[in-house]
Amino acid sequence: MGIHGLAKLIADQAPGAIKEQDIKNYFGRKIAIDASMCIYQFLIAVRQDGNVLQNEDGETTSHLMGMFYRTIRMLEHGIKPVYVFDGKPPQLKSAELEKRGERRAEAEKMLAQAQEIGEQENIDKFTKRLVKVTKQHNDECKKLLTLMGVPYIEVRFLFLHILVASRIFAQLLHMFLQCYRLLILLPLPSYSYTSFLLFTPFCTPSQFIDLCILLGCDYCGTIKGIGPKRAIDLIKQHGSIEEILENIDSNKHPAPEDWLYKEARGLFLKPEVVDCSTVELKWNEPDEEGLIQFMCEEKQFSEDRIRNGCKKIVKSRQGSTQGRLDSFFTVTGSLSSKRKEPEIKGSAKKKQKTGATPGKFKKAK
Repeated sequence: MGIHGLAKLIADQAPGAIKEQDIKNYFGRKIAIDASMCIYQFLIAVRQDGNVLQNEDGETTSHLMGMFYRTIRMLEHGIKPVYVFDGKPPQLKSAELEKRGERRAEAEKMLAQAQEIGEQENIDKFTKRLVKVTKQHNDECKKLLTLMGVPYIEVRFLFLHILVASRIFAQLLHMFLQCYRLLILLPLPSYSYTSFLLFTPFCTPSQFIDLCILLGCDYCGTIKGIGPKRAIDLIKQHGSIEEILENIDSNKHPAPEDWLYKEARGLFLKPEVVDCSTVELKWNEPDEEGLIQFMCEEKQFSEDRIRNGCKKIVKSRQGSTQGRLDSFFTVTGSLSSKRKEPEIKGSAKKKQKTGATPGKFKKAK
């Protein structure tokens, strides 16, 4: 799920919460990746003559090609990817799913009209709007990842992986890796939840959740006429949705009938998540012959390309045994809050150099 306009709001209100780093800076990191978003990107971007990539049997293979090569690219840079697949959606999301169905039906009508009059630009536009990640796409990508030796997990909610998955991973960054950025090695943006709260002291964790609901999420509607700028101003002024509802003009800014914002807030505050103690993450050697069977014999990919990909995976595993520098150190204390000692000048400084106070320093054992 996504929060409408959240990335731009963070850029406007707390630009210090956004960092762009070269992919090499993520060496040794365990990265949680939204699998559904990646698959959707592949179905949109990996095309031939404007259509999804297919084999001779008419089976879609765009998602497999994208998943195979993007994962290899990350492994080559010492990243340990963990793909996160959506589980069963909560009941509260049913209204949003119905809306998506209605939008798909409308897109199908517009596509038919564009095809009838031969408007290629609109044909391409509405064709992409009809792209949908299916269970088969997910299952095939899970099989591919297993054969590549890359772990995946399935969770019910993807909300705030920084909070949920940090119990599993020693180190975690949550990035929505954009396809073109990764493939041509452009800097990758990462958003820090804790930094956002630090740079916006008026916004507490609970207020951040209310802000996300006001911006628009998958679980309920929004107040009419309240955009991102107005939403954050209202949070600053009133602090909660309840207070906002009491202080805004309901005629000018009506809330949805039977607005389920409290239920949405509950899902954010107490999401149903997998038991982290049951999750075991392992990056294994690729099953080369299994990959040849699946990708070449079943899906008709080039055997040379798949074998070359396997060699890159094996080589990347050999190079990733070198850990990150920060993994060798553990913070055992905090910085002192004492005032800095005044600088010693003149003869006193010279005396300190030639004859230190006995007992102040101990000889190392």
